[in-house]
Amino acid sequence: MIKAINLRVYGVLVNDKKQILVSDERIYYNNQEITKFPGGGLELGEGTIDCIIRECKEEIGIDVEVVDHLYTTDFFQQSAFNPEHQIISVYYLIKPLETLDIPVNNGSAVYPEEVSENFRFIDWYYFNEDVMTLPIDKKVAKLLKEKY
Repeated sequence: MIKAINLRVYGVLVNDKKQILVSDERIYYNNQEITKFPGGGLELGEGTIDCIIRECKEEIGIDVEVVDHLYTTDFFQQSAFNPEHQIISVYYLIKPLETLDIPVNNGSAVYPEEVSENFRFIDWYYFNEDVMTLPIDKKVAKLLKEKY
């Protein structure tokens, strides 16, 4: 039974080389590895744009600018991590306000054992919905490829 709504905010960053930034994360409590867009949970008293700016600063260590709203969940999605939560996700196209020194890796996630989160760019040609792990991210990846 759903008891809470979990609002998530994500940034979709496509650089000038047409590479998409993704986050590979190791979820320790259920021993799962996922590939998703950078972002995370909205905090109380925070707007969605403030959230993605904060999340990018915390996770990637850079300031970003929101360019456009890309997508908001329009279907029911139960959380993959907490069956009592319904997920609503907001996705924004973002651009970095500083240089990003993040490698390109078109294959599977590769990162040292002690790292729980790693960022990489994927070339446009290799990027598709199958790269992403979570259902809403898959929908956004497909939308991104169709729209651009």
